[in-house]
Amino acid sequence: MLVLVTYDVSVVTKDGRRRLRKIAKVCVDYGIRVQNSVFECDVNPAQFSFLKNELLQIMSQDEDSLRFYMLGKKGRQKVHHFGAKLANDVFRDPLII
Repeated sequence: MLVLVTYDVSVVTKDGRRRLRKIAKVCVDYGIRVQNSVFECDVNPAQFSFLKNELLQIMSQDEDSLRFYMLGKKGRQKVHHFGAKLANDVFRDPLII
């Protein structure tokens, strides 16, 4: 299922900047960055549970914001992109290394 993960982390303090890096690193493990604080993650329910729990342990409930948009199994069909920075769809396009 396609899940859109968005976050806003307070970076006023050193701890905030550390949380921001950790959250981004976890999201990279599960999906692709489509904007600075937005990731598209193609995960199964178990993977989503791990992802959500990891991020909730990192974030500060008092300072940060974290959102999950559940787009479902056919979520790719619901995405319409316009403008620059079209990301490669690593979930659909072949990846050559």
